[in-house]
Amino acid sequence: MTERFISAGGPLDISPESAGWDYSGLRVLELAAGEQRVLVTGADEVAVVPLSGGCRVEVEGRTFDLTGRPGVFQRVTDWAYVPIDAEVRLSSPSGGAFAWCTARAGRRLDPAYVAAEDVSIEVRGAGRATRQITNFMSVEAFTADTLIAVEVYTPGGNVSSWPPHKHDEVAADELPLEEIYYFKVEGECGLGSFRCYAADGGFDDTVTVHDGDVYLIPQGYHGPALAPPEFPMYYLNVMAGPQRIWRFTDDPCYAWIRDTFAGGRPDERLPMVTVAGRTA
Repeated sequence: MTERFISAGGPLDISPESAGWDYSGLRVLELAAGEQRVLVTGADEVAVVPLSGGCRVEVEGRTFDLTGRPGVFQRVTDWAYVPIDAEVRLSSPSGGAFAWCTARAGRRLDPAYVAAEDVSIEVRGAGRATRQITNFMSVEAFTADTLIAVEVYTPGGNVSSWPPHKHDEVAADELPLEEIYYFKVEGECGLGSFRCYAADGGFDDTVTVHDGDVYLIPQGYHGPALAPPEFPMYYLNVMAGPQRIWRFTDDPCYAWIRDTFAGGRPDERLPMVTVAGRTA
């Protein structure tokens, strides 16, 4: 396994090969106003997700005009699905940044466009552990071969990925999901923190995350992701594995925390971001 934590500061291009695993990948493509780029998906299925700005996705004779958004903290975005073995022309009239979420896949599906109005928003947790999940490509929300992707919003002063949990060894007949967290932190000099650790003590990382940082989770427990009061946090969560099954196992030391959510009140600032725009 390569470095788990990737600090912002250059172009982001994570492939299964560079990550040292088999399925998940993520690129962030920055396009200048009027720029066009031709990409080939090859063995990967792809979700094209605007982070800032809008774009046109042309694939197999179809054209998807993504309205996008000014930034991830401004509104929920529309997005496009692109299958394996496809040539894609990506262009942006006004420029922007676009997540190219990838997963190695074996089944070829049709290209698709999903409007922002059709993206499901979930408020999860309670109290200071309340967070927003934008389920644009969860297992239940969209049919794909291996790729799972969601967005998570954590208001300032709250935690997400809480209690700590893992997606490997959840059942005897299931294999681990390879997981990527791509962070955005609001505010000048914004920062937060994130922990990932192995049950056997093989590693225990607590890192300070800034806007554009990435953490690769090959296995083990992860959480919490902590947003200081002044700096709301976002992360794009890209997952894939040999089975498109999303399940989790809580760290036994903290599993009791999940039971407290049922009797708690959700943070009234959530949902924080909707199709209509920022709410809090």
